[in-house]
Amino acid sequence: MPERAQARFPLAQYLIIGAIASALGIALALAIHWFPVSASGQAKPIDTLWDVLLIVSVPIFVFVQTYVLFAVWKFRMRPGEELLDGPPIHGNTRLEVVWTAIPATLLVCLCTYAYLVLTDIEQAKANTMRVRVVGEQFAWTFFYPTSGGRQLASPELYLPVNQPVEFTIQSKDVLHDFWVPAFRIKKDAVPGINVSYRVTTTRTGDFPIVCAELCGLGHAVMRSDAHVLSRAQFSQWLQRLRSGKQPGAGGGAAPAPSGGGAASGKQVFASAGCSGCHTLKAAGSTGTTGPNLDQGLKGKSPAFIRQSIVAPDAEITNGYSAGIMPKNFKDTLPPAQLAALVSYLAKVTSK
Repeated sequence: MPERAQARFPLAQYLIIGAIASALGIALALAIHWFPVSASGQAKPIDTLWDVLLIVSVPIFVFVQTYVLFAVWKFRMRPGEELLDGPPIHGNTRLEVVWTAIPATLLVCLCTYAYLVLTDIEQAKANTMRVRVVGEQFAWTFFYPTSGGRQLASPELYLPVNQPVEFTIQSKDVLHDFWVPAFRIKKDAVPGINVSYRVTTTRTGDFPIVCAELCGLGHAVMRSDAHVLSRAQFSQWLQRLRSGKQPGAGGGAAPAPSGGGAASGKQVFASAGCSGCHTLKAAGSTGTTGPNLDQGLKGKSPAFIRQSIVAPDAEITNGYSAGIMPKNFKDTLPPAQLAALVSYLAKVTSK
């Protein structure tokens, strides 16, 4: 049976098509906004590293795919050729050395560049502010040191703008991952180990904090906010925290409870994030991560409600698992706000 004539590979045509497709691919990749707004000095070199990786990887992908598709089209089997043998192919040592050496050189260069970026963004800076970040199922707590040696706790992160910050990240239970996308850096919170990283804030605003490590049933609600304020606003916020007045989002103080009334208790219910996990008709919330409070707290005493907030695993509602509700409300809610919340829940669920 006659053999099929061996086709020649049109190298020039392949290179032209690959070069055009690569240029279009790089332009498209660089035009896409991959990340949210940047809010740290570390974001720019990290974004530049990402762009360099795109510029290098897109042509490699395009040329490989172009070659594969061209080979499928040019050297496909045609009707009547089912029993033909392909042309004899022998190894090409020079070609094998080239396709091994080029990727190896690229990897070494990219790894070196990434190492230099990492070393640069982790350099210590003068007047660094230190914040301890503690993760637990399913909440973050932020601790600020004071001159007296004690630490002040906050359920949300507040930072002054243009401030070098070092985070010490800890976990009370399982693996978590502290990630502020606007800062571009994230690291795992590992039980028993102190993990740290540094950022320098550059933009005021509110930026989401998420856990980027699957940590249990309530992983999706383990969220908070980083509030970057002007230095004057941050000083005011810190003073309120020292005085025991729990600050609200955006740097303002939450309205002070007046005798534990329903109005102030409702505000605490919203600001503490309860509405994101629970259904409560009076608050207009429809969360399903935790029990329906209209049903679960009906007829319960204030003592039971308080225990359900500060020690949520003491009694578990049927159909739910232990460890879903954060256990840090005793630390993050001032006594007056905790009392207002208990009074509010007792009142609205007794009807």
